[in-house]
Amino acid sequence: MQDLTPQQIVRRLDEHIVGQAAAKRAVAVALRNRWRWQRLPDDLRTEITPKNIIMIGPTGVGKTEITRRLATLTGAPFVKVEATKYTEVGYVGRDVESMIRDLVEAAIQLIRQQRRSELMPQVEQRVEQRLVELLAAGGETGPADGEAEARRERVRDRLREMLRRGEMEDREVELRVEQRQTPVQMFPNMGMEQMDVGFQNLFEKVMPRQHAQRRMPVREARRVLQDQEFEAQLDKAALADEALRLAERQGIIFLDELDKVCGSEGGKQADVSREGVQRDLLPIVEGTTVQTRYGLISTNHILFIAAGAFHRSRPSDLMPELQGRFPIRVELQDLTRDDFLRILTEPTSALTRQYAELLAVDGVQLEFHPDGLAAIADLAWQVNQSTQNIGARRLHTLLERLLEEASYAAPDSGQKHVAVDAAYVAHHLAEAVKTDDLSKFIL
Repeated sequence: MQDLTPQQIVRRLDEHIVGQAAAKRAVAVALRNRWRWQRLPDDLRTEITPKNIIMIGPTGVGKTEITRRLATLTGAPFVKVEATKYTEVGYVGRDVESMIRDLVEAAIQLIRQQRRSELMPQVEQRVEQRLVELLAAGGETGPADGEAEARRERVRDRLREMLRRGEMEDREVELRVEQRQTPVQMFPNMGMEQMDVGFQNLFEKVMPRQHAQRRMPVREARRVLQDQEFEAQLDKAALADEALRLAERQGIIFLDELDKVCGSEGGKQADVSREGVQRDLLPIVEGTTVQTRYGLISTNHILFIAAGAFHRSRPSDLMPELQGRFPIRVELQDLTRDDFLRILTEPTSALTRQYAELLAVDGVQLEFHPDGLAAIADLAWQVNQSTQNIGARRLHTLLERLLEEASYAAPDSGQKHVAVDAAYVAHHLAEAVKTDDLSKFIL
């Protein structure tokens, strides 16, 4: 985990997300507290648990993006799950423990990527040697006397030099590769994912591995051999242990749509499944031990960040025990017209830059004028106010419609410059500007 102060974390988030200062401060403090926690004595560390967060706000204001960028910033294993896809144990659907298993899988992938980077110099050396042997396999054969062996070594040296210069990429070699079997899901939609995984592991051990000889160009064979060498050098037991520790100490779970599992509005109708999901979530968030295919994992120190619009319900409608496990509550604000304008210009990967780079591939220069950006921001705010408010996602819809003609004609028209000003916006979005029928811009 990087040694970042809360202010540094907020500045890094500001590079990608506009506004929502309160939410950024909350997650920055939570992240710094995790860094502090890791440096406490062991006896005190066991007494301190993460302060989980609930983000309250409409769709499209940055709830998911803040959490995703935070995980990317720290290199922590991260999963985003929808609370609505879980059901109480005994009902059709996924059980809540599957989110912890998904987190461990994310940690496994992170550790694998790190190990691959560390082992790549050794792997590349071994792959080069194997490619040389494969290329030389069809060469001269004969008695293994000293002169013949010296001749073969000279051939290998020439092949190695040609490989390094990229002159053998199209030459075909024959490889022995393992044929992957398509896994069969034996317990679909029954809340029995762990049992399903257990049976798959059992069949993998019992059933013999099937191999086949395949001919492929050197450029493809190199990737196959890299995978084979990496798997051969990887210590899978050590990888699993490290991934479990990483998920336990740094894992982040983003639990979206939490408001959808609140009780019915006003509490007039009982909803057993929704309340059951809350009861099943409680021990996971509170701290329990979950069995995964790699071993046991404790959820005591996993950071949970929940989110929801809470239009028809409130956080107080959740079970009191579950409410207490989310002590930090942050309200995200609706996006204003100025926010839309900033979203179009300030982030390092702003939408305007994305579209400009896409059209530049076809040799078209896309230029956004200030009055054009202002017109797009005005229209996005107007559409959100007049119809369903979907936040910043409205900009995707408007820009796609606005640049549809330019994107379609760019490869063939010969036009090398497109200037998006207020007149261009008014012309291409005239129907939305002149009428109240904005339905086509609703996602």
